[in-house]
Amino acid sequence: MNHTMPIQSRGASARGLLSRIRAISAVGFLCAACASLGACTGEQFQKGYILPDGALEQIPIGASQDQVLIVLGTPSTVATLDGEVFYYISQRTSRPVAFMNQHVIDQRVIAVYFDKNRQVRRLANYGLKDGKIFDFVSRTTPTSGQEMSYLTPLFKLLSFN
Repeated sequence: MNHTMPIQSRGASARGLLSRIRAISAVGFLCAACASLGACTGEQFQKGYILPDGALEQIPIGASQDQVLIVLGTPSTVATLDGEVFYYISQRTSRPVAFMNQHVIDQRVIAVYFDKNRQVRRLANYGLKDGKIFDFVSRTTPTSGQEMSYLTPLFKLLSFN
């Protein structure tokens, strides 16, 4: 018994196999391209101080400077305006694709103001709202003076643009 295929049949079978191999290769290439592009998608970055959830609620007016240090940790910078002020500075940025420039999503400066007895006099959570420095705790824009002259360079320093 002769089990050989006719020549025409073998050619058609080889062409079918070749087209299946090409289809599998194309699918494999497409999957590899999607995976590599997926690695280039948006990223977010946190720089500076990360405020723990509920931390500001743990610092009542009149709390000691030591209590602030225990709850919030070491400040990013300290100033002596009218008493002492601890500043905790942070910035969140993102970029849609890995090789593009970052743009600022949020900037925050948490300020803890102390009186002469080193007790909390006031808390402020400054950020940018409509291009102006805004206190998210008291919901006000600070007026010009010593405080604004110190906060403005901090925000400009954080900004990449």
